[in-house]
Amino acid sequence: MVIRVCLAGATGWAGSALARGIAQTEDIELTAAVSRTYAGSVLGEILDEPRLACPVFSTAEEALSQPCDVFFDYTKPDAARGNCLAALQHGSQVVIGTSGLTDADYAELAQEADRQQRGLLAVGNFALTVVLLQKFAEMAARHLPQWEIIDYAHADKRDAPSGTARELAARLSKIRHAELTVPLEQTQGPVETRGARLNGSQVHSIRLPGYTISVEIIFGLPGQQLTLRHDAGSSAEPYVGGALLAIRQVHTFTGLRRGLDSVLDLG
Repeated sequence: MVIRVCLAGATGWAGSALARGIAQTEDIELTAAVSRTYAGSVLGEILDEPRLACPVFSTAEEALSQPCDVFFDYTKPDAARGNCLAALQHGSQVVIGTSGLTDADYAELAQEADRQQRGLLAVGNFALTVVLLQKFAEMAARHLPQWEIIDYAHADKRDAPSGTARELAARLSKIRHAELTVPLEQTQGPVETRGARLNGSQVHSIRLPGYTISVEIIFGLPGQQLTLRHDAGSSAEPYVGGALLAIRQVHTFTGLRRGLDSVLDLG
């Protein structure tokens, strides 16, 4: 059976790579795309990929008029929440690749996914190296009580922390909260220099030219440190395989799951 997909953000950096990846599959078909800039066009003409014959719409609501089994959002956080709510109410399974949604956003979307009995898979980063970093960090947090997360990205990335860092903090909070030797309220100097307290972790976001996307978590014990780090290159290709896997697996459960490893068997 062919999985019919509506892709929001289909002409963006990550979305266009995913669209081209879908064109090479036999079991997934793009039936609609969302891009305000190219609304009214055929996606294949924009991406120079003749196998992508789907129409481009300006809004998710318009695109959902086409047959759709899975709605995939690669837009911006201020649009993604509404897009995904509309898709769930339409009866589609939903995959979120958009960075910057809050825990409150996810709580609302999870409630709607439960109501509609649909799968909702939110993935901060589809790269395999990030999946492994998250898994290794969870293992380390069971034994090492102190850590901090550093989130690096290009200078014009508006959301902070990144979806990758948010997801990592959320996952670690289920194990324990990071201990602080000096409580934040006892900080001498601007407390903002200690980063933001997010789900029990100190998170620092760096936005500078020269970075693409990186995330680092540093665990510390007296006299020793453990550093886990992921660095992305300039291409979106590393995210395509994980995104295709998410599309294929989101129908296998109902409600919200966060992280690609929630549909992987990592042992």
